Amino acid sequence: MSVVEERLAALGLQVPEVAKPVAVYVPAVRSGNHVFTSGQLPMKSGELMLTGKVGGEVTEEEAYACARQCGLNAIAAVKAEIGDLDLVKRIVKVVVFVSSTPDFTGQPKVANGVSELLGEAFGEAGIHARSAVGVPVLPLDSPVEVELMVEV
Repeated sequence: MSVVEERLAALGLQVPEVAKPVAVYVPAVRSGNHVFTSGQLPMKSGELMLTGKVGGEVTEEEAYACARQCGLNAIAAVKAEIGDLDLVKRIVKVVVFVSSTPDFTGQPKVANGVSELLGEAFGEAGIHARSAVGVPVLPLDSPVEVELMVEV
């Protein structure tokens, strides 16, 4: 078990199976020393945790938990591509899409769900640049979608 997986286990978490793509793409691609994940939804045991808009049917706290699950799913995609999470040198960039009502402005707080997870899992290597973007709708009516850019 990698150090990263041990840290996750200490949080009561484990790297899940890679979520099956919902269309024609792969979960992650390696190019040189970088791995780029496709957008990861908050899939847990093969189903979306929640559906709907943040600020509407989904609370900020629920969306934070969804972002955290998206992060776990992105970690799974990276692991499937490189085999050992301890090969990650740096989480370079995180992009978080939040399907939200027009008046919701807490996208950065939702995005903290994944950012805090990456810091806990990867330590210094988990500190990253980030974008948190409000959007009108995401695939399958998901409230959150996350993609990672990782240096290995």
